[in-house]
Amino acid sequence: MAAVAPRYEESYLYRLRHSAAHLMAQALTELYPGIKLAIGPPIENGFYYDVDAPTPIREEDLPKIEQRMKELAKLDQRIVCITADDRDSARQMILDETTLGQDKEVAEYKLLLLDAVPPGEKITFYDQQRTDREGNFHRFIDLCRGPHVDSTKEIKNFKLMSIAGAYWRGDAKNKQLTRIYGTAFETKEELEQYLHNLEEAKKRDHRILGKELGLFMFSPRVGTGLPLWLPKGAMLRDVMVDFMKKEQLRRGYLPVVTPHIGNIKLYEKSGHVITYRDKMFPFMEDEEKETYILKPMNCPFHIEIYASQMRSYRDLPIRLAEFGTVHRYEQSGEVTGILRARGFTQDDAHLFVRPDQLLEEFIGVVDLMKAVLDKLGLKDFRARLGTKDPNSSKYVGHDDNWRAATEAIETACQQIGMSYEVSPGDAAFYGPKLDLIIKDALGRDWQMGTVQVDYNLPERFELEYIGEDSKPHRPIMIHRAPFGSLERMIGLLTEQYAGAFPFWLAPVQVAVLPIADRHVDEAANLAARLRDEHGFRVQLDDRRETLGKKIRETQLQKVPFMAILGDRDIENGTVGVRSREEGDLGAMALGDFVERLVKAGH
Repeated sequence: MAAVAPRYEESYLYRLRHSAAHLMAQALTELYPGIKLAIGPPIENGFYYDVDAPTPIREEDLPKIEQRMKELAKLDQRIVCITADDRDSARQMILDETTLGQDKEVAEYKLLLLDAVPPGEKITFYDQQRTDREGNFHRFIDLCRGPHVDSTKEIKNFKLMSIAGAYWRGDAKNKQLTRIYGTAFETKEELEQYLHNLEEAKKRDHRILGKELGLFMFSPRVGTGLPLWLPKGAMLRDVMVDFMKKEQLRRGYLPVVTPHIGNIKLYEKSGHVITYRDKMFPFMEDEEKETYILKPMNCPFHIEIYASQMRSYRDLPIRLAEFGTVHRYEQSGEVTGILRARGFTQDDAHLFVRPDQLLEEFIGVVDLMKAVLDKLGLKDFRARLGTKDPNSSKYVGHDDNWRAATEAIETACQQIGMSYEVSPGDAAFYGPKLDLIIKDALGRDWQMGTVQVDYNLPERFELEYIGEDSKPHRPIMIHRAPFGSLERMIGLLTEQYAGAFPFWLAPVQVAVLPIADRHVDEAANLAARLRDEHGFRVQLDDRRETLGKKIRETQLQKVPFMAILGDRDIENGTVGVRSREEGDLGAMALGDFVERLVKAGH
């Protein structure tokens, strides 16, 4: 059932996009003499190239650059890898042989990149070469590790997308370069589908919908990546939190609450300071010279709660759950609305289990995660097992613990019949993890819920329980977060449903619309009955506006149902009903309307 996940870096698509970046660089050197090339890698959905241009490059210039790329691609230029004999010869190649020009200043960034190549590492260039009809030899050489495709004729289906600013080496102290983004695919159909999905994504952009629907906002006075939740957004959060809390209580979880800051010593003990330091906000020191940080994760706090008293084997499993707000420093260019924020709330829990309980508890967590996705209507997902990269030093703990944890996840997946792909290098720093990758309505993949098996933090904190043999034993930890984070999940759901949330989740479920001022009192009574007697989330629109305008604006707010009251409805004890999905349903007895609402909520 396990499959090794194909690494994007090893795919043909990766090589194709890498070559498209070089093709764009070649076109730029022809169109903008004296341009300084910096770096041009493939990225998740395409490629980019950073350049220092002698004249500004604007969005309206992209078609011209794209056209020259197409002309160069059709020339069937062979793409050949050249290995430099040594660093000096590589430097000479940059200065004398490349189409960067025989100008040290033009080659500025390439020389800096060459200087950054570690001693002893092979230095390679990729040469796009051709001979024209007159027998003249042409070439474009770029310092690069590769890999690339064999010929530019393979680069057929591409499009330049946008222009942005980017600091050299990501440092705001350095010069700002021009970054040109593009994308490329193997087939025309894939490119067209991607561009179509992008247009659909613009309509579903959670940042736009969040503002239009009154869910959340951002303020430059508050800061980048720090959302302010508006009343409807706060209600949406509350609905999701209430749902999860009920599920957790039903499954034996115990609620806890922990502070927003903690002593740095706690995170030194856990190892987070070493592995996560660049994501932590600046440290703070109090008058007693103790150093504190904004917490980037909740697990060390839950560990302290577990360790606060002696535990018996009879006490385990202990399942501690918290909706804990954490803060992580994301660079401003990486922040994307609430999908990637600097402050967010995790539906976090940590289970402390005996070895003989590990399998059952892990299966229980996966079952919870699947139940959550089903309730949210996210039915298209796959599992990915993130394992340790043997060539990386970012991990902590003994290899034996890593093997045991990985085997536990594999065994659990086999027992519940869940297929999974293996992705080396995607483990947490303290243990392997199983991620659920969700495919949304536009075919985009999102890594959301996660569950991790951890032998290492219990060892680092010397956690114990007294076994049946009256001797101390080490528990195993399971880290889990079915939502991942409230912010990220709400952002995904907003785009998945284009703001038209399912009835049970909608911030406002029913809008009550009186036709005229004389109907307002009866409409207020109806709203109160629906809210107080039946528990629905109701909004009364008693503004002095025409009914048509009220209906149009309620439709734009994507409210599932409207209840309209006029003279005839009050006289007959009915309510005029409009459905977001079905349109005008006509007059309906109140009891029948309530029954329809109850049915919609299930």
